[in-house]
Amino acid sequence: MELLKRNAVPLLLVAAQWPVGWLLSQTVNSYYLQIIVYIGINAMLAVSLNLINGITGQFSLGHAGFMAVGAYVSAACSLFLVNGWPAALALPAILLAGGLAAALAGLVVGLPTLRLRGDYLAITTLGFGEIIRVVILNTAAVGGARGLGGMPPLSDFASVYACTIVCVLVIWRLVHSPLGKAFTAVREDEIAAAAMGIDTTRYKITAFVLGAFWAGVAGALFAHFIGYIHTNSFTFLKSVEVVVMVVLGGMGSISGAIIAAAVLTVLTEALRFLADYRMIIYSVLLIVMMLTRPGGLLGRHEITQWRFWSSRTAR
Repeated sequence: MELLKRNAVPLLLVAAQWPVGWLLSQTVNSYYLQIIVYIGINAMLAVSLNLINGITGQFSLGHAGFMAVGAYVSAACSLFLVNGWPAALALPAILLAGGLAAALAGLVVGLPTLRLRGDYLAITTLGFGEIIRVVILNTAAVGGARGLGGMPPLSDFASVYACTIVCVLVIWRLVHSPLGKAFTAVREDEIAAAAMGIDTTRYKITAFVLGAFWAGVAGALFAHFIGYIHTNSFTFLKSVEVVVMVVLGGMGSISGAIIAAAVLTVLTEALRFLADYRMIIYSVLLIVMMLTRPGGLLGRHEITQWRFWSSRTAR
């Protein structure tokens, strides 16, 4: 009963996504609804990467690779394993399959590489993302260079935002638990944390696997929303895009990552009419932001901590 009371509000928020989704589908243009869905997917990616980069203090550039693993594994499951299942059963099955496959990939990559630090870790994770993309590109069983299509439209506004709420809640509670203090200790001073008896490699791998799991879920939702996936959606630039969301929101700020994901998703679409010039404007805006507020929008604060507005530069 105590567990139910503690989770009553999150459960109500999750359940409310279906009537809200129905209302939006009746009143909002399909293009704008698609952007809203992309905001939810990008928010999940940013929050999950924030656990690795911002809260645990690592620097991963392979998040698009985990997203690709989740997208392709879930697509294969929906096409070959759960084809014909009711949507209420098929959707949780493919999300779990995509998330677990990405988590397994995170474990395989994390075990040998998370003893590295800084630039070496970034290069290793970047290499992993490119390896995954090239392997998929040359695997005919999952479409290869043609891409993979025909997935049933299992994902919609309600499922995306229900998963985003669960993702944010899980990571928020983890960060604000005693376990989260260990993650923060690793970020602040890994040598001092190890001297205090914290198994730094274990906590880094835990953050890496959990972040990869939610990236895989985001990939599964993305695949079953658009119905077609190609490796062009999971390039190095996608990983950089998610890193930019984390940095601009504030390294270590969950709410900052969500706000930055929403702003950058909308900004990318708003500048689409400028064609090639939109990337120049996009880059200039990012430079201005980092010059005026180098700690990101919220720094390491959350939006509930309103005092951050009183400081000119976030710490």
